[in-house]
Amino acid sequence: MAVPVPSKKTSAEPNVVPLCDVLLVLLIIFMVITPLVQKGIDVKLPETTSDTSGTPAGLIVLTLKKDNTVMINQDVYQYDLVQEELRRLYSTRHDKTIFIRADAKINYQRVIELIDLAKGAGVEVLGIIPEYFTEEEAGDI
Repeated sequence: MAVPVPSKKTSAEPNVVPLCDVLLVLLIIFMVITPLVQKGIDVKLPETTSDTSGTPAGLIVLTLKKDNTVMINQDVYQYDLVQEELRRLYSTRHDKTIFIRADAKINYQRVIELIDLAKGAGVEVLGIIPEYFTEEEAGDI
């Protein structure tokens, strides 16, 4: 009578079921957390027309030049007086929309400070107009 002898052959195949379980749990965690982490600003892009020769009547455009001078439409104001002037302009207006125009090479922090000034003055809707100016055009703005 022969007695079966178990073979000492071991299997080298890894067990991937626990690995798949861990990966699925991590995937679910990231899927739940990702929408909560995203932050941003809601942006409404203005409709453009082919005629960009002038500012339409009633719109207020706040322009920030490279030398940090601020213009409201075509009038130059000191940076400290901008918020007071915007408060005066928006105190009687129903449409509280402003467009901020700045050279794209200006430090972003300065543009955000200008946005904060406008929001503090009562502006509700903000439009940002980034532009690349040549040296000749920057003097004309």
